[in-house]
Amino acid sequence: MQEDGRLNPEEALQRARQESRGQHRIYLGYAAGVGKTYAMLREGNRMKAQGIDIVIGVLEHHNRKETIAQVGDLEAIPRRREPYKGVYLEDMDLDAVLARRPTWVLVDELAHTNIPGSRNEKRYQDIEELRDAGIHVMSTVNVQHMESLNDAVSRITGVEIRETFPDWVLDEATELITVDITPELLQERLRQGKVYEHEKAARALKNFFRKGNLLALREMTLRKVAEETDDRLGSYRKEKKIDETWPTVERVMVAITPMPGAKAMIRRGWRLADRLGGELLVLYVDNKPLSEEQKQALQSYIDLAEELGAEVRQVSGKDVVDEIVRFARERQVTQIVMGASRPSRWEEITRGSIINRLMRRTQSLDILIVSETHKV
Repeated sequence: MQEDGRLNPEEALQRARQESRGQHRIYLGYAAGVGKTYAMLREGNRMKAQGIDIVIGVLEHHNRKETIAQVGDLEAIPRRREPYKGVYLEDMDLDAVLARRPTWVLVDELAHTNIPGSRNEKRYQDIEELRDAGIHVMSTVNVQHMESLNDAVSRITGVEIRETFPDWVLDEATELITVDITPELLQERLRQGKVYEHEKAARALKNFFRKGNLLALREMTLRKVAEETDDRLGSYRKEKKIDETWPTVERVMVAITPMPGAKAMIRRGWRLADRLGGELLVLYVDNKPLSEEQKQALQSYIDLAEELGAEVRQVSGKDVVDEIVRFARERQVTQIVMGASRPSRWEEITRGSIINRLMRRTQSLDILIVSETHKV
């Protein structure tokens, strides 16, 4: 950005490109059969009834009667067929969709690998090309196909997920919709033959669709959506220059020093976060040199915090209060735990106590002061 606040030519071009790109709405689930494609088709028909030009680019219905019934009056672009090792394979006809140029297109299973000879290796790359052309896209995917979760999913389920997509696809989506049902209901749908044929469903229930696997995958999905929502809220607040804390999630921050008593503060913060069902964050502001003894003490405090599952951050800065306030706003902290400080008389005269200054600058936050009598 230039000094006068205007965008330079490269930034202006980038913004114009982003504004002209198509939107991307992703229906995210934790396993096959939760209803992602069903929900996408219902929304497609609702939009068509409103006069919006919307088509099906590719639909993977897996012969599920309930899903097929939701196609309704939606126009479907014919798939392209390509010969491969003596057989014909079918896939989305990207060029036909681009030529048809609808306002919206439905593209099922974004993690899918395209047939050999396609312009793009993966379907999510087709989606990016459609968006670059200004076409809005609705797509579906399950959380286990995320590249960053691939190893964790394999360890939990014992199944290697071969088709993956990079995390940035979800990060850059304009809208993320969770399609969620309980594991018990999903297993019942399998038993009824609504997801797979009965023989295949029986095998699935003993393997990938075991209740423990489904619970773990469901938690991964809900956590991912919560992270995305939190990031978007943070971006919105930054864009709108909102400094006031919005307590959507309880986040307890413990501000530590190398002085005795920090372990008691960390444990107090952990108990508080645990009762509130919130997150624990531990902050150390490096504002002066430490002795070897202090360094060792600080490391022991950090080890305890990490053992309790806290997010630990070390920052450097001359003014401790400035750094605490900056971090609290950045991470949307709702409560701060601190030890009772004893400033020198000169510090009190020239700057005031850290706690008093902090209270004046964080009026929307609760501050818990742990006295020296609570040292353990």
